[in-house]
Amino acid sequence: MPRRSSRPQPQVPALDAGFRLLARRAHSRVELRRKLARRGYDEDEIAGTLARLSELGYVDDAEFAARHVRRRSSSVGPLALSAELAARGVDRNAAGAALRVFDRGSQVAAATKLAERLCGRKPPAGYAELLDGVGVKLLRRGFSQSVAREACRAVWARAAGTS
Repeated sequence: MPRRSSRPQPQVPALDAGFRLLARRAHSRVELRRKLARRGYDEDEIAGTLARLSELGYVDDAEFAARHVRRRSSSVGPLALSAELAARGVDRNAAGAALRVFDRGSQVAAATKLAERLCGRKPPAGYAELLDGVGVKLLRRGFSQSVAREACRAVWARAAGTS
């Protein structure tokens, strides 16, 4: 007698489920694999679905990573972006290629804009206070120490120039 799975079999073909998931937002291959497996599809069906979705151009980890970096680079730094991509199952090569477009100049510009926003309307009392408050927040958001310092310097120069 065949052994029955405790999980009910899905009513919808895996390809349809994949299209529904992708209609909500873009997914990496690993994310789609996990979600389809959680829905009860077997590994062969998932593999076939992922192959077909890739063939049709709906699943492309390099493009997914590039879009993710473009969308999130105004609010987080490359270290955080790298961690986010790794958590979504994007391999290091695709993540690295996507992050290469986020060069140092772009990082400083994004960090400076973010630092201005984090300062609010009230300028800090001193540069050290700015570094302790805003600089630390930039570090937590994945910007390097040198980028955070440069952004804080730019904000401080503007604040000092307008006072």
